[in-house]
Amino acid sequence: MLLKLLSRTGILLASTLVGSMIVFGLLAVLPGDPATVALGVNATPEAVAQLQQEFGTDRPLVVQYLDWLGGILQGDFGTSYVTGADIAQQIGQRIAVTGWLVGTSLVLTILIAVPLGVLAAVRQRKASGTVLAAMSQFGVAVPSFIAALLLINIFAVRLGWVPSGGWTAPVEDPAEFLRKLILPVVSIGLVQGAVLSRYVRSAALEIMREDFIRTARAKGLTPLRAFIKHGSRNAAVPVVTVIGLQVAGLLVDTIVVERVFVIPGLGSLLFDGLANRDLLLVQGIALIIVCLILVLNYIVDLLYIVIDPRLRRQLA
Repeated sequence: MLLKLLSRTGILLASTLVGSMIVFGLLAVLPGDPATVALGVNATPEAVAQLQQEFGTDRPLVVQYLDWLGGILQGDFGTSYVTGADIAQQIGQRIAVTGWLVGTSLVLTILIAVPLGVLAAVRQRKASGTVLAAMSQFGVAVPSFIAALLLINIFAVRLGWVPSGGWTAPVEDPAEFLRKLILPVVSIGLVQGAVLSRYVRSAALEIMREDFIRTARAKGLTPLRAFIKHGSRNAAVPVVTVIGLQVAGLLVDTIVVERVFVIPGLGSLLFDGLANRDLLLVQGIALIIVCLILVLNYIVDLLYIVIDPRLRRQLA
């Protein structure tokens, strides 16, 4: 058990290292020099060379990478090429906002997907099951930013129930925080919930065909009660796997929705960095996102052990 835990932790650290190489390498080889962008097209070659020396971008890529990684390990992400602001401080101010969006959206996604997928499976031969399956299919086809625009038009513009955008920290005004959080979270949760519900339905249908479910039904249990009592734990393993894989999509949706609702999270900061060609800022945010995905998948791996008793016996 301990060896397995250490093995998974080693894989996480190795994956993070490889991810940092990919993030740095891909962004470093993009056309356009940060010093030229900062000084403008009319800058003299001497001024560009001097600024490259100040930024450190005139050194070999390997040296730049090791310097960048060494700084990050000490909590130093460097300073912005454009604003001169401390990047670690900027990310620290924004990551809590994105954390609220991702966390609450993931909870809503599960709350939508599990009951919708299970009911669509146990009622597969009834009209209600067909309607639920069609609803999830429709949800999959709608991008999150389209859902966000539709929700803004209906609930913010026409009905005026909630704000159309902006952000208030929960410690400043909890009620206003919730009002501004509703539409972004629902935009992400509806789309991701529809995607996940299809996997939940498939997992539940597979379990419903097992002999032990038929035995439970022969004893008088309804399909839903038979599934909840005898099959839900077995169906949870593949669903948890999909949730781990879906985290990346949820983060991408969060980045886009932040832009639509003018929320000052990591996504908005990433867009600003890309627009200004602020390479060091973009590298730092991209690495944080990669780390979040890897850590969440690591947690999902550990959940397998908690959920599946067969795996616990193998590791004992």
